Amino acid sequence: MLNNKEVSKKKPPASKWQYIKKNAFTIVMVIFVGIMFVSPDAKSFVLRQLMATGLFNASMDKKDAATASQANTDFDFTDEKGNVQNTASLRGKVVFINFWASWCPPCRAEFPSIETLYTQFKNNPDMVFLTINEDNDPAAGKAYLEKEKFSVPMYQSNGNVPAEIYSGSLPTTVVLDKKGKVRLHHAGFANYASDKFVKQIEELINE
Repeated sequence: MLNNKEVSKKKPPASKWQYIKKNAFTIVMVIFVGIMFVSPDAKSFVLRQLMATGLFNASMDKKDAATASQANTDFDFTDEKGNVQNTASLRGKVVFINFWASWCPPCRAEFPSIETLYTQFKNNPDMVFLTINEDNDPAAGKAYLEKEKFSVPMYQSNGNVPAEIYSGSLPTTVVLDKKGKVRLHHAGFANYASDKFVKQIEELINE
C-alpha cells in the first residue's frame, strides 16, 4: 500500500498551460487593467464605447433656461497667434466652451463628437467654439489635434477663469447663450454630436 508521500510523488504537477487556462479570465482582466492605467488611448477607446450606448449624450434641460446665470462668466483667452480676447466680446453668439488636455482620456473620448459638432456649425456666424487647451505645454495639445486630424481651433485661457465656468475638472464643457448666460455646465465626458443636442444648439441660435 502506497503512503501519502509516494502518492504525491506520482501525481503529475499541474502544467503552466493548465493554470493559464483555468485563470484565463483573471489574467486577461489584469492585463486589461494594466493597459488602462498606462495608455490614455486605451482608456479613451473604452470610454468611447460607453458613449456609443447613448447614456452619455449631452443635453440642455428646459429648466436650465429659466435659471440661467450670467454672473462671472467672462474671461480672457488667446488664440494660437497670441491674440487676446474676452468672452464678453462674443455677446450675440452661442458659445461652446470646452476645457481639455491631450493627456486626459475622457477628453480624448469626447473630442470626436466635438469635432463633429464643430464641423456642422463652424460656418454659422452665430456660433463660436472655444476649445481651451489645458496642457502645460501647448505644443502637446497642438500635436494631438494634428495627429488626430481635428480641425477644431485651439485656444488657451489667459489669467483666471471664473469658478462658475471652470474649476479644474477635465473635461468641462459650458454653453453660453447669446446673452452670455450659462445654459449648460457639464464636468465629465459626453457625446456632443447627438441629434438632440444638435437640435438644442440650433434652438439657442434661433432665440
